[in-house]
Amino acid sequence: MATTDLSAYDKNDLPNVKGFRFGIVTSEWNPQVTENLTLGAIDTLIDNGVSEEDIITWKVPGSFELIYGCKKMLESRNVDAIIAIGCVIQGETKHFDFVCDGVTQGIKDLNLTYDVPTIFCVLTDNNQQQSLDRSGGKLGNKGVECAVAAIKMAALNKR
Repeated sequence: MATTDLSAYDKNDLPNVKGFRFGIVTSEWNPQVTENLTLGAIDTLIDNGVSEEDIITWKVPGSFELIYGCKKMLESRNVDAIIAIGCVIQGETKHFDFVCDGVTQGIKDLNLTYDVPTIFCVLTDNNQQQSLDRSGGKLGNKGVECAVAAIKMAALNKR
């Protein structure tokens, strides 16, 4: 788990993405976490010159559904990168392992299948406090970090 501020970045190190279009697909599960991650991503994109009109946001029921939501966005919208946002917290059953593995492999598969980067912004924490700490708490906001990754990958894809 990260032990530094996830929100720290230097705008001067990022490419110009004005006019680029970004998609964000967010899980509705654990909304106190995923909504903060989404806000962090949106604020970062806007802070780096992306217009609000060029940010498409969709919601899906849970993290496992991120794969299908991202796939549909890749097929139906003209976007330069997508950020898949979710939160899976360890419970008492193997469900955590299956969901985490499935989402990880699914997003990997999207990156291999489509020529648009899909950024993995799915927190997989041991408890709710760890997720809160990484979604705007003492460790910053992973949504910011993933928006920075989306900016870099979208620009790389345009080269």
